[in-house]
Amino acid sequence: MITARDDRRRTFETVPPGVEAVSWWGRAWVAALEAAARDGARLTRGRAYAAEGHVDAVTITPGRIVAYVRGSRPRPYRTELSLPAFSDAEWSELLESVAADPAALAALLEREVPESLAESVLPGAGELAPRCSCPDVARPPCKHAAALCYRAARLLDADPFVLLLLRGRGERELLEELTRRNAAHAARERPDEAPDFPGVPARAALARTVLPPLPAPLAAPAAAGVPQACPADPAAPDPLALDQLAGDAAARALALLRTAEDPMAGLSRWQDAVRLASAHPTAGLTGATRALYRDLAHATGRSTTDLARGAAAWRQGGLPALLALEESWDPPAGPFDRARPALLAAAQGSFRPDRNRLTAGTRQLRLGRDALWYAYESRPGTEDWWPTGRPAPDPVTALRR
Repeated sequence: MITARDDRRRTFETVPPGVEAVSWWGRAWVAALEAAARDGARLTRGRAYAAEGHVDAVTITPGRIVAYVRGSRPRPYRTELSLPAFSDAEWSELLESVAADPAALAALLEREVPESLAESVLPGAGELAPRCSCPDVARPPCKHAAALCYRAARLLDADPFVLLLLRGRGERELLEELTRRNAAHAARERPDEAPDFPGVPARAALARTVLPPLPAPLAAPAAAGVPQACPADPAAPDPLALDQLAGDAAARALALLRTAEDPMAGLSRWQDAVRLASAHPTAGLTGATRALYRDLAHATGRSTTDLARGAAAWRQGGLPALLALEESWDPPAGPFDRARPALLAAAQGSFRPDRNRLTAGTRQLRLGRDALWYAYESRPGTEDWWPTGRPAPDPVTALRR
């Protein structure tokens, strides 16, 4: 059963081709944003972004249309267009006028905006407000908001119920309410006629039928998809944090689908925090990534430096590499004892042993419990060891990677 809440959120993975709106209401939508624009160059660039497919999946909820728009930086920008939603009283007046006007009702059912509703539902002066996470906020709209506006116009061309959803009501609930009001109008016009309720015989409704076999399962996708954009809400977590969690959940779901095993099962809170941080390299951190590192470190009682070092180890080789970073243990004789002569023979110098570690100046090798060697480096005169390279079964290879 689709509830009103379900009906009030729609996501469009693809948008009809083209940039220019073809319907009069689509053009009116674009004109509302262009009228408030103070920089024609941004509009031109936004139109080009829309034509080049820079706008990802578009999510529409009452009062908001949100998407991630790819610009010149690797991470897309969260872009939003706001339009005031109607109050219940305004909706009641609008629906009553449509139900009482057969031509308006027919136009809406044909997925056209009735001319009689134009002034009511289309954006008025200053109503369409753009927002974007990009740094170009001095003279809105930015090119990302303009690109979203042009792509949204193509959605409105195909389905005016998108515009009505922005004003606060979903298609299903609107049609149900219009049906009820239209029936009430018809009953008032024909008071002496008995209502004609459609139905089927009870025997036919309760007859047993043989269900067809279930279809074969779909093949697993090649990669996890881009999460839907989440509208901002003062009572909800930060939308960029939700984006991070949604992307991580999608990757875990894909792994479960392919292997029937959760690769993250059994991780401690610290280990899972390191895993999440490892998806964001520490070089050139964005503001959102710095906030992520700070929050993860605070939640685990560790410093951001500890987290960055752990994330570097995780990128080096996953959980076994993190254990090699944090564990000091006594390895059995054999591979460890043969490592020093092998390093000497390869002209790598003399390494000093200490439990599962071999150290020579600013270089170090650690033997993990998985029998792999992990290379580390430190600045001269310090013991600030950081993972480097990739692990290998022999120490010479690990040191050279």
